[in-house]
Amino acid sequence: MIRLLKFFGWSIVAVFCGLLLGLSGAFLYLSPGLPSVEALRSIQLQIPLRVYSSDDKLIAEFGEMRRTPIRFADIPPNFINALLSAEDDNFANHYGVDPGSLMRAASQLVKSGHIQSGGSTITMQVAKNFFLTSERSFSRKTTEILLALQIERQLTKDEILELYVNKIYLGNRAYGIEAAAQVYYGKSIRDVSLAQMAMIAGLPKAPSRFNPLANPARSKERRDWILGRMYKLGKISEAEYTAAINEPLNASYHVPTPEVNAPYIAEMARAEMVGRYGSDAYTEGFRVTTTVPSNLQEMANTALHEGLMTYDQRHGYRGPESRLPGKTKEAWAQELTKQRTISSLEPAIVTQVDKDGIKVLTRNGEQEEHVAWDTMKWARPFLNTNSMGANPRQPSDVAQVGDLIRVQRQPDNSLKFSQIPAAQGALVSLDPQNGAIRSLVGGFAFEQSNYNRALQAKRQPGSSFKPFVYSAALDNGYTAASLVNDAPIVFVDEYLDKVWRPKNDTNTFLGPIRLREALYKSRNLVSIRLLQALGVDRTIDYISKFGFNKQDLPRNLSLALGTATLTPMEIATGWSTFANGGYKITPYIIDRIESRNGETLFVANPPRVPTGEQASDGVAAPATETFTVNATGGEATTAPAVPQAPAIAERIVDGRTTYILNSMLQDVIKLGTGRRALALGRTDLAGKTGTTNESKDAWFSGYNADYVTTVWTGFDQPESLGRREFGGTVALPIWMSYMGAALKDKPPHTQPEPEGILSLRVDPVSGRAATPGTPGAYFELFKSEDTPPSVNELGNGVAPGSPLPADEAAPIDLF
Repeated sequence: MIRLLKFFGWSIVAVFCGLLLGLSGAFLYLSPGLPSVEALRSIQLQIPLRVYSSDDKLIAEFGEMRRTPIRFADIPPNFINALLSAEDDNFANHYGVDPGSLMRAASQLVKSGHIQSGGSTITMQVAKNFFLTSERSFSRKTTEILLALQIERQLTKDEILELYVNKIYLGNRAYGIEAAAQVYYGKSIRDVSLAQMAMIAGLPKAPSRFNPLANPARSKERRDWILGRMYKLGKISEAEYTAAINEPLNASYHVPTPEVNAPYIAEMARAEMVGRYGSDAYTEGFRVTTTVPSNLQEMANTALHEGLMTYDQRHGYRGPESRLPGKTKEAWAQELTKQRTISSLEPAIVTQVDKDGIKVLTRNGEQEEHVAWDTMKWARPFLNTNSMGANPRQPSDVAQVGDLIRVQRQPDNSLKFSQIPAAQGALVSLDPQNGAIRSLVGGFAFEQSNYNRALQAKRQPGSSFKPFVYSAALDNGYTAASLVNDAPIVFVDEYLDKVWRPKNDTNTFLGPIRLREALYKSRNLVSIRLLQALGVDRTIDYISKFGFNKQDLPRNLSLALGTATLTPMEIATGWSTFANGGYKITPYIIDRIESRNGETLFVANPPRVPTGEQASDGVAAPATETFTVNATGGEATTAPAVPQAPAIAERIVDGRTTYILNSMLQDVIKLGTGRRALALGRTDLAGKTGTTNESKDAWFSGYNADYVTTVWTGFDQPESLGRREFGGTVALPIWMSYMGAALKDKPPHTQPEPEGILSLRVDPVSGRAATPGTPGAYFELFKSEDTPPSVNELGNGVAPGSPLPADEAAPIDLF
């Protein structure tokens, strides 16, 4: 018996020595190819790109992996206990390898003939997750063991656990325990219950099989087993165990919910980051802060959406999106799952038509909801953009059972009958002092189309382009009182045998008219005569200083009527010069970039409009780096940002010119096509409508010293908005809604009067300085060197700088 015991004892020693020699040999053989464990101290886990508003509200998250790293000190002790109870209850005592677990795994190998899962400690899983593949082989397992032993020698237990809980995949694109808590419970791991911690702790073994969303029964079974282990190991009390066991499995799918609806802004920021950092933008955990305040963006969203729906309903109801009669409620519910909500417009199917309205089934509800008849009365049948059918008299004139329609949920949770607008629009609002984008909407709904009309839609701006021609005139000797003949004119192209007879929108002619009046009345012939007198090439050279590409500006007199092809962003950028006193700014969207560790990598420092003593003319400082709209390329930057003094924006227009033009554009709102904006009750607003031929495009651009905002409306495939639709009826109400909200409670803010401006009484007939008793005399603004002579020196009755008389026919190269 003693000999048998000795033999058994020496056999164990021999086996142990053999294992030790085997491991030693394996270490000597494999160690040259082992990765450096020290790299774990500086490991960079993949973290998605997050985009925020200027007031730190989440706009969007980009990246395949949802991960929010958490420090070990912030992990609840109960979760650590749950995890160790499930995965490695001997973690505190072993040195990276648990011999007992390995022996069990070896026994399985002998019995089954192949390596099965099991036997791995948390340290070994760290080795596998960070350095190895999922291959099952003896050599890979040996390497895993050797790495685990090294990891235990060089890292503390806390460091190992921190690496593990932040790396592991836990289903539904969640990597790490903090992301899993957010995905399944919508809160931090620090705030979940004991039962919820046990559920998350059970996921590493098999994220799909124990997923609480896909397999709730198996997930609960796994959770309860872990709670039992915790109780058995003395980690929780009987009362805690009983309470956790009885807690229902209340997991549900949560995704990072944007706090701001700004998908076009998010896409712009994403494109900028990819242009700068390449694919690393999605994995390096960059935090991008944009220039967009959340409140202004929401105001812009509301203004454009409501404005387009108001226009759309003004032209009637185009009918249901489809008809699904004779189907069951279950079939209708299934059909609704295929439909998306577009902006705020939910899909719904009519289930009943009553005298006081209709009942509908919505995608998110099992019960039918009521849509009141009062919300349906607008729905006259659409015939074309210029005509509609008769007014509906009852709900059955509008809807039938089985109609797939759109409804809009109101603040009181009631439903309003609606439809997706056929027309589109865009809104851009900039800070004219530095070019920061304060809000941007590129279309009615990003879900409908990610085409960003604010940046990509090149359309004719119509009369909203005229201020650039007037600016050229004021910078070349004309004054606001200069007379130009608003009379018929004919242009002949001798080479193409073409005749062009431009006309005013009203088909009327006012004769000699002051530039101020001609602008607020938007007289086309005056703009054409100004451009003719200034010269097309000379004017294009001048206008291109505002940031326009010359190839987008036609080299003929139609330029005066706004036939250039420009985007809303380009128009808003050009108009910023009028708002800021003559300086050129460059729009930008990214204000700050921070690393995963909170280190500032980039701070925008764009050229700014000078203030005070800076405003003296001089050489502008070179622009420092910033992310401009449509910027591309650039090497990845990881060095911290170094603060630099702001550059001074380049002056491109005489400040006196913009001051006088600002006064003229204020008259557009006081007296002209922008009169609706008087309803805002502000004295600091200036702007101009724009409507192209056949009303295919409707614009309004306007500003005060705080914001310059451009609105465009039209169809993606150009067609008429309607015979009675203009910039003042479609675009201006959108602009008013936004600017009214954006400027609410803000005091008036206008460009300060520059030196060299005189205010003189003028004779409205001649444009000359008025004498006492001159009928209808009014005060006009002039540059000090452009003051008009007295009315007593009329001579031929033409004010200086006025191209009168004009020929009735003038040969010119038109097209």
